[in-house]
Amino acid sequence: MYYFASDIHLGAGDTATARSTEQRFVRWLTEIESDAEALFLLGDIFDFWFEYGKVVPKGFVRTLGQLARMTDRGIRVVMLTGNHDMWVRNYLHEECGIEVYTRPQLFEVAGRRLMLAHGDNLGIKGAPMLRLMNGIFRSRVLRFLASWLIHPDLFVSFGRWWSGSSRKAHGQERDLRFLEPLVEYARKHQGEAECFIFGHMHITHEVREPQHLLFMGDWHYAPNCLVMNDEGEITQKILE
Repeated sequence: MYYFASDIHLGAGDTATARSTEQRFVRWLTEIESDAEALFLLGDIFDFWFEYGKVVPKGFVRTLGQLARMTDRGIRVVMLTGNHDMWVRNYLHEECGIEVYTRPQLFEVAGRRLMLAHGDNLGIKGAPMLRLMNGIFRSRVLRFLASWLIHPDLFVSFGRWWSGSSRKAHGQERDLRFLEPLVEYARKHQGEAECFIFGHMHITHEVREPQHLLFMGDWHYAPNCLVMNDEGEITQKILE
């Protein structure tokens, strides 16, 4: 079986909420471990992650330990970064055995060509402010300045505050019109994949025509996942 999840936002909310979310996520990882051939994580697994050369944010030990256990057992774990956890280096790969990608990737899974991405920076040519913000946050200059001029305690605290503010600004309710940029992206790349899978929008939804798209919701309100069997059939599940 092949599993897909997105937008866990580990560390989000107060201490009790963050712990509850991580416990639920780790339980799910433990449950799928027995039959998982691969696990694909489509971004915003962490509500904020900034990796220094020799320092990573404290916490998430249950999640990282379970993911390392899975890769140690030969389960392929793939992570595509999102807008909340784009600042990765090599820690997740070297310490936990996770394949990390920072751009949309085409995978062949169970004989099907899947285009996987978080979706935050796709189809935004008509949104200049959003393009500007994406450019700033992905800037190597900003990353260098944050790494060397700001104490980690200060920058991680700021990053967690910013991530929380961004999440609250978007709110729980999302209109399906928010999905249109990603639908348009899939339309332009329709010859490259049989199915496109995205996160980011916090909406659980499926589009069949003219391309097949699957959107995964977030784990803060309704934990969910996609499951693909060896025949390539995909099921969208809301978890208890």
